[in-house]
Amino acid sequence: MTEIAAAARPTHTRHVVLALIVGAYMITYMDRVNIASAVPVIQKDMGFSMITIGWIFASFRWGYAFFQIPGGWLGDRIGGRRALALVVVWWSIFTSLTAFAWNAASMGIFRFFFGVGEAGAFPIATRSLSRWMLPTERGFAQGITHAASRLGAALTPALVVMMMIRFGWRMPFFVFGLIGLGWAAVWYWYYRDSPGQHLRINAAERRLIEDAIGIRTVSVQSVPWRGILRSPSLWTLSLMYFCYGYSIDIYLDWFPKYLNEHRGFNLTQMGMYASLPLLAGAAGDLLGGTVSDRCARRFGNLKVARRAVALAGFLVAAVFILPATFTHHSTASVLYSCVAVFGLEVTVGVSWAIPLDIGGDYAGSVASVMNTFGNLGSAVSPVLLAYLVGMYGWNMPFLVCSALCIGGAALSLGINADKKIAWDPQSVRP
Repeated sequence: MTEIAAAARPTHTRHVVLALIVGAYMITYMDRVNIASAVPVIQKDMGFSMITIGWIFASFRWGYAFFQIPGGWLGDRIGGRRALALVVVWWSIFTSLTAFAWNAASMGIFRFFFGVGEAGAFPIATRSLSRWMLPTERGFAQGITHAASRLGAALTPALVVMMMIRFGWRMPFFVFGLIGLGWAAVWYWYYRDSPGQHLRINAAERRLIEDAIGIRTVSVQSVPWRGILRSPSLWTLSLMYFCYGYSIDIYLDWFPKYLNEHRGFNLTQMGMYASLPLLAGAAGDLLGGTVSDRCARRFGNLKVARRAVALAGFLVAAVFILPATFTHHSTASVLYSCVAVFGLEVTVGVSWAIPLDIGGDYAGSVASVMNTFGNLGSAVSPVLLAYLVGMYGWNMPFLVCSALCIGGAALSLGINADKKIAWDPQSVRP
């Protein structure tokens, strides 16, 4: 009887898949923000100006932005198992190669190709989840994965500072590259592109997934770009994510430097205080996706559930950036920044759930368009900040950020997560 009851209960293979993607998201942000924590030491060692560092930051973002759509296409074309393992190996190699940089040009090239690899991570992971997660779990799934990315980013400054003090600024790049290679091996061993292919899933969990999202066969299909690019919600979502991308990049790339140079924190204090807004952001990721899912289940209105959470998050960020900028107390500035980043990150679980809501099997390609725009914002942000600081001081970049958050709030009102992207089945060929 006990064995029969156990067999009737669904297994949790989809949650193991989710846990692996949580790990991948942590690694993506550990690899991309380690350089931000190393900047004060790199500048002294290599003699880089602030504008040079801004262009090095931007080189990653341009590679990341330009290859979002190819990365999403790769996942939709060859499946998440092979595609995600491939891109993680690629970017892990270039993470480690950053340690061999001998001047600004070489570092910029390594960071560009690192961005090319990371570009596929989120679209491919989103596509991988689309075949496994129940619709009522998608907001939570996207929330917890992005929370993990911010947690990885929050842990990184202190880890980088500790390694730099003992081994120099090059060592963290070696270590984080090796972590990524280990993850890629585990992912390829465990993940399958369809629940039906997985040996560790039982019939109950398979039925649970199939009843919720339908039976998904594994086949190679062309991506219906015409239908995708005609979606008004996609373009509104993409512009909204541009506002988010520009804003969050300030805290990912420049906040340690801001604390060190403008707020007067030493290197050790910088490592600790730079982590706090990102920890607050992790909480925002968890809350935003979870609240959106619960509202959708309770009220049966996915459109309002997604819109309301995104609107609230952007407004909180826009308001709290202002006291963080103008207060004369350095610790208070960090605390206000924590609330601002919390608000920004509340919007993320919603933003990444919407490609699953409207894109179905082509969620990877939908997410890649959205993330292209987000990372165009992130590509503009570091260079523009360096020039704005040079001309107007440190307050101006944060005022621009607050204004963009207001724009993001307005755009969130135009997204309809209930309206799935329509395409002609005849245009989708194996």
